[in-house]
Amino acid sequence: MAATLAHDQAVGRLRESYERIPQGDPVRLAKRSSNLFRPRTELDRPGLDVSKLTGVISVDPAARTADVQGMCTYEDLVAATLPYGLTPMVVPQLKTITLGGAVTGLGIESSSFRAGLPHESVLELDILTGAGDLVTARPDGEHTDLFRMFPNSYGTLGYATRLRIELDKISPYVALRHVRLGLDELAPAIDQIVASSTYDGEPVHFVDGVVFSPAEAYLTFGRNSDAATRTSDYTGQQIFYRSIQQRQQDFLTAHDYLWRWDTDWFWCSAAFGAQQPVVRRLWPRRWRRSDVFHKIVGFENRHGWMAGLNRRRGQPDRERVVQDVEIPVERLEDFLRWFDAEVGMRPVWLCPLRLRGSAAWPLYPLSPGETYVNVGFWGTVPIAPGASDGDVNRRIEAAVTEFGGHKSLYSDAYYDRDTFDRLYNVAALAEVKKRYDPDARLTGLYEKAVTRR
Repeated sequence: MAATLAHDQAVGRLRESYERIPQGDPVRLAKRSSNLFRPRTELDRPGLDVSKLTGVISVDPAARTADVQGMCTYEDLVAATLPYGLTPMVVPQLKTITLGGAVTGLGIESSSFRAGLPHESVLELDILTGAGDLVTARPDGEHTDLFRMFPNSYGTLGYATRLRIELDKISPYVALRHVRLGLDELAPAIDQIVASSTYDGEPVHFVDGVVFSPAEAYLTFGRNSDAATRTSDYTGQQIFYRSIQQRQQDFLTAHDYLWRWDTDWFWCSAAFGAQQPVVRRLWPRRWRRSDVFHKIVGFENRHGWMAGLNRRRGQPDRERVVQDVEIPVERLEDFLRWFDAEVGMRPVWLCPLRLRGSAAWPLYPLSPGETYVNVGFWGTVPIAPGASDGDVNRRIEAAVTEFGGHKSLYSDAYYDRDTFDRLYNVAALAEVKKRYDPDARLTGLYEKAVTRR
């Protein structure tokens, strides 16, 4: 009861902050942190007050559902559900991703081969629209159009204040197997797992992978387990992604499994020296987190100290290449070989994905019944003489389309307007936006994703 009352008060604060935004001014969140990798134009106007919409309202272990505020992080959500042996159907890899952000954007993890994407576990959600109305959207009923269009809309239709989601069972431990495979063996193995949820006769509840080079690729199979002989700890001196090459089997607590990638931001902590043994011992454990590393990147983006230092050293400027793309499983090997030859970033992350339902979602048109593999690559590449910043990303965008894939919009995008509108079904978005944001108070999808407004 108290949590419900606090939620109602938080929504009241949100609506009051909406009313304070001058008529005609753009409506945006007054939010200090973000997991987006595209910088945005700063505004000196008031924004929506979501500061009290950060908690879990309730967990129903019998129904296996939770009511969650839109700005609740997965770290806090998991902390509320794990005591019941439950977890969100899909838990994105980074602790400070919010539930609302994953639903209106994109989230994926090693359960996605069977559980799909975060928005597929949403039963209903309350949304503050661009018109300032608070509506409850469900799969059927008056606001079905908003329910279907909300995923991947990135705040162009409104902001979720409450979401009711399905929960999944999880055991106290997760047993891991790291299996080395050739690039030509990845797709058949993934097809087998999707079809049977088994590999070599053992159950598979989670699967992702890492390609260290075209000659060295692994799939990691996770299995729920009620017992473990000894569990590993990758929040200290040991580093999870390196263990994939070093051992065939491993055990983690459920908590540590869900956050195995967060401590070192996959492998990106190496850019800050955090994987060097001496630095790692001195770097406080509480600061070995993805959000800390993200803040360091944000500071560099604003001030450019390292970029200036590298120029003084005679080194070329570097282009940020931070992307997650979905590639049809039958084209995976071809894409990986193209990417290594043309871009050369190593390693890359793999995560099989299949929609749970039988209907496509309008703004991220993956085909139901088809298996995709998320390929994630995060870092920088030198800008070649005569090239422009963004050229590598543009080549990747063209290649993803050529391979029949699709690209998430949480980072830099360089599409021209016509291509973007076609790939992301903006015409359908515009029709729904007329109903819920008739005065265009919320920034458009192209303007957010490409022009960085």
